[in-house]
Amino acid sequence: MTARHTAPTLLVVMGVSGSGKTTVGAALGQRLRVPFADADDFHPAANVAKMAAGQALDDDDRWPWLETIGAWLAAHDATGGVMSCSALKRRYRDQLRHHAHRVDFLHLHGSRELIADRQAARSGHFMPASLLTSQFATLEPLAPDEHGLVLDVDLPVDDLVQRYVDARRAPQKKFSEKEIR
Repeated sequence: MTARHTAPTLLVVMGVSGSGKTTVGAALGQRLRVPFADADDFHPAANVAKMAAGQALDDDDRWPWLETIGAWLAAHDATGGVMSCSALKRRYRDQLRHHAHRVDFLHLHGSRELIADRQAARSGHFMPASLLTSQFATLEPLAPDEHGLVLDVDLPVDDLVQRYVDARRAPQKKFSEKEIR
């Protein structure tokens, strides 16, 4: 097991809106006994209002938000933590790694149809389903050199949590391998 995996987990659960980041992230935080935070709670009011109005955020909107999330990750580097955050582009993930170099990423991957169905079934979220197309257009999957795991969101939450835990503990398996069924 590498030193990276003996330290407390520092993880960003990433993916498009409706992929289950908050649900899976909270379950992982509980299972791993580390703090959990939802990046949506770090958005300034202007970002929330823009998204609620059906407008996609641009990089100028995201950059201060990513800085705040990066600071949270850095503050939890020694003790561990799980953050749910879309982290859709490589440069966004690079910015988070700038603050917390050992952060891992768990990309919750699902088909557009499945995610659209999930979004249609939820209520009370400021992100309208109309922005799903822009989310998929923006998404840059984890590159082979990025430390992380890709799991299919069609699995039950408990299975996603267990697969992450198993992959992190498996010394014979590179954590950066993708595991989409």
